[in-house]
Amino acid sequence: QVQLLESGGGLVQAGGSLRLSCAASGRTATRDPMSWFRQAPGKEREFVASITWSGTSTFYATSVKGRFTISRDNARDNAKSTVYLQMDSLKPEDTAVYYCAADPDGTFTQPDAWGSWGQGTQVTVSS
Repeated sequence: QVQLLESGGGLVQAGGSLRLSCAASGRTATRDPMSWFRQAPGKEREFVASITWSGTSTFYATSVKGRFTISRDNARDNAKSTVYLQMDSLKPEDTAVYYCAADPDGTFTQPDAWGSWGQGTQVTVSS
């Protein structure tokens, strides 16, 4: 199992920026793809972005493409990995709890495909 710890959420005005971090450690922390999901009140958890283990390929939901950037740093000993989500031009509809996910097995845009989750970090965008 991979242990995940998110940080970096907060309150920001529309048009502003935030950077989320997810520290991953455990079995295959640096060898698997990782993703960010989000869940707004009363809505289902939805895919935001994903990145391959090497960081060379990234994927985004249409709603955030061009505004969010996912990246990662893998420790040289492969014991830890940190995944980032740079969020620019934020909109009120980006307000949600953001979750980091690891241990993929299945369609990566579906929450059910991910076996490990962080505790989540709140992002609130005011208009």
